[in-house]
Amino acid sequence: MMDEIRLKPNREKSLKRKHPWIFSGSVQEVVGNPIMGETVKVVSFEGEVMGYAAYSPHSSIRARMWSFNVEREIDEEFIADKLRVAITLRDSLHFINSNNNACRLINAESDGLPGLIVDMYSDLLCVQLLCAGPELWKDTIIKNLVLITGIEKIFERSDVKVRKLEGLAPRKGALSGEKPEIHIEIIENGKRFLVDIVNGQKTGFYLDQRDNRQKIKQFSENRKVLNCFSYTGAFTVYALEGGAQHVTSIESSKEAIDLAKKNLHINNLPEEKTSWINGDVFKELRLLRDKGLSFDMVILDPPKFAPTTAQVRSASRGYKDINLLAFKLLNPGGILATFSCSGGVDRLLFQKIIAGAALDANIDAKILEHLSQGADHPVALNFPEGAYLKGLICHVAEK
Repeated sequence: MMDEIRLKPNREKSLKRKHPWIFSGSVQEVVGNPIMGETVKVVSFEGEVMGYAAYSPHSSIRARMWSFNVEREIDEEFIADKLRVAITLRDSLHFINSNNNACRLINAESDGLPGLIVDMYSDLLCVQLLCAGPELWKDTIIKNLVLITGIEKIFERSDVKVRKLEGLAPRKGALSGEKPEIHIEIIENGKRFLVDIVNGQKTGFYLDQRDNRQKIKQFSENRKVLNCFSYTGAFTVYALEGGAQHVTSIESSKEAIDLAKKNLHINNLPEEKTSWINGDVFKELRLLRDKGLSFDMVILDPPKFAPTTAQVRSASRGYKDINLLAFKLLNPGGILATFSCSGGVDRLLFQKIIAGAALDANIDAKILEHLSQGADHPVALNFPEGAYLKGLICHVAEK
């Protein structure tokens, strides 16, 4: 008999809306002794079977739903089918083509595979197992990824803090095939980029910004650009291709700057039109302000300030601070491209923060475009938390 988690009264409402998370405070009791990641039957207080979930005894998210179909067994075939459906969607939308050989193949909850991230970089897959469910099914996942994609090189980047909340140790290394080179080359929108799969941020590259980088290119012509949190220089490359006069990039990692310069070189872009600042963005923006410098475009693509709603207040201060400084550095008629990847900060709050920054900077600005993650990072309608990336392109009024 399958182990069960039984819910407290009226705690099945979110499951009725097919939200995949069950928090510890919703659980009345655990029947049996399920191990970490084991599939459990989810039962309401009234005894209604709601579906099947992966059990995580150490996490505040005590279980993540695999399926709301009570007739469907969670087995190897189920996992393989979910992988196949997600990858077929990407194939049908032609994300991989002559101009692009990198995309997200599996986007966790929004693809019905909670906690599983799979990114494709040319002939290599990079995998993150973020919670107990995919951890238990790891061998099945890897076997079927090879079968479905034909790609044998699979590297794991489960060296993330969130695994600690699950009671899982961080892990990194080759799961299939040979260990990748330190840097592998990908093509994005016809441009070449070197990606550090082994030690880079996330799985090595911010694939979710692909479409937004094209937008930045369109606004860059004849502008002096300041690219903050520049990482390996993707926005810098696009801005120069768009005809920017000069791009100043700020990044705290010397290794990332070194790789960014290589990305500039392999795209045959002029180094004399760039300058690089290895430092803390908050500090460097203040120094630029104090020097009286100004720019025609500022790009703010910071790391995650608020992973959850618990950090929203401090994160809001951080976003307000950098956007206020950015507005003060912009010339009249300038463009601010600003982003948040914090799940705890929703789109409406982010816009309010930017509006407050403009007010404090004593400038008038308007939104030209709302930006989000690319379509290879889909958002399930029953999982709004999946819409983590928010962006605005704002125009500063002429005085």
